[in-house]
Amino acid sequence: MNDDIKAWLLAQLGTTTPIADLETRFTRLGTARAVALEVLRERLATLRSQPATVNVSSVVSVSNVENIKAYERQITRLEAGIPLAPDEEDPDGDGLPGDQSLQVITLTARPRR
Repeated sequence: MNDDIKAWLLAQLGTTTPIADLETRFTRLGTARAVALEVLRERLATLRSQPATVNVSSVVSVSNVENIKAYERQITRLEAGIPLAPDEEDPDGDGLPGDQSLQVITLTARPRR
């Protein structure tokens, strides 16, 4: 695992993620995207195994609902190939997954009546 892949993984997973754990997973799984997805799915499973909300009347209220949604959104984006990982090829050279290439639209003024 090179420095570009480490930086990408830390950007996706947070800087508190242990590098040794990432290297072990990368050796086993082979791609940065697979490592990121595995870590995020584990974190999501941990959150789902706990109560989504805890309320102590007039004292405290804690909710993990938005955290769960955020992990689900991030997993969905990674599964769709967004953003492109350093160990993946970019066929179009546009920095986006294959079928999400950029389109150019030219706007022209309509003639006045």
